[in-house]
Amino acid sequence: MAPDLTELTRIIRRIEAKSRPRPSARSLEALLEGTVEETERGRLLVVRRRFAVDHRHGAQPLLAAREAAPAALALLSRAGGVPADGRRLLYLDTETTGLAGGTGTYAFLVGVGFFDGDAFEVRQFFMRDLDEEPALLTALETMFRQFDGFVTYNGSGFDLPLLETRFVLGRRRFPGEGFHVDLLGPARRLWSARLDDCRLGTVERIILRFIRENDLPGALIPTVYFEYLRRKRPEGLPRVFDHNRHDILSLAALTGWVADAVVRAPVPDVGAEALAGLGRLLEATEPARSLACYRMALDAGLPTPFRERLLLRLAHGEKRRARWDEARELWEAAARAPRDFDPRPWEEIAKLHEHRRRDLTAARMVVEQALDLARRHRASERVLAAFEHRRERLARRLERSVSLSGARQPA
Repeated sequence: MAPDLTELTRIIRRIEAKSRPRPSARSLEALLEGTVEETERGRLLVVRRRFAVDHRHGAQPLLAAREAAPAALALLSRAGGVPADGRRLLYLDTETTGLAGGTGTYAFLVGVGFFDGDAFEVRQFFMRDLDEEPALLTALETMFRQFDGFVTYNGSGFDLPLLETRFVLGRRRFPGEGFHVDLLGPARRLWSARLDDCRLGTVERIILRFIRENDLPGALIPTVYFEYLRRKRPEGLPRVFDHNRHDILSLAALTGWVADAVVRAPVPDVGAEALAGLGRLLEATEPARSLACYRMALDAGLPTPFRERLLLRLAHGEKRRARWDEARELWEAAARAPRDFDPRPWEEIAKLHEHRRRDLTAARMVVEQALDLARRHRASERVLAAFEHRRERLARRLERSVSLSGARQPA
């Protein structure tokens, strides 16, 4: 029998009671151990945590970032406006309502870290609702003006442009245009040969040896925030704050690691891949130390294909300096790669014999060897066609040279 109207009403009320947001048993401030603070443009929640300067994030002490040499920081930033020292940098990370960017994306949680005497403080500014953004921007502006620059991870591509957009939409001038170290670039130079990817979580796990426990994946953070806005139940937020706090601590620890490695380079304890990356970082400003890093990386057993790429890079430098014998040795070493045929060293060796040494026979022999290897490695049709064209051209030149030498013989 179908339920009567009274029974249907009871069922609907039961469903509504279950779906109605219930207030949390604990306040947001108590749950996050934060305080609601007043700004010129309203109130927002601020959470503070302090760590001793000798605190180790994984295997790396925070102290190294505080003592980072200005010259090393300048090298990592590839920009002007060098800060006085590591004490004057603000470590910045945002949690947002989405990763697409644009005017519809809010930074609902902005975490910053900085050195304060013998402590490192992580301060997190949180919008309890979207209408608290003016208060958030006011607090950030005050904070930003106290420091000389920023350290981020992909901040030049995401965090800083997003914050600038929010400031512009709020009709405020963005105060974050100073010195900036974006660690994503240096991390890629140092570890792209070793790591599957260079996300901050991967770098901190492998390089800093820091393991996050019960970490909330970054992709789920917007969902947790929207659920908080909808139901006003903050139980999921502590994991968001923990994730953001770990990101900031990793930024500081990684800055110390990289700045220290730049100062000490070349040293074997960082590994072959990182040595090659340090060589790239130093190449434009300190070529002698860069070359020493490259040589040490090769001696330390840099793996294929990064070894061959480095050999080609070194050979290019010798070619620019017209040191042809040294360049040839490096090209020949690169040509002996155990896997994957690379046409570039073979082309360079052939050109060296043809144009520098005027030895067409040796050039054609190199091309024949290259064609044989290219076919065995199933190189592309374009590569095969290029070598066949070079072989035919060399054959024609050899025929002409034989004819000319015969014509010059006395009758």
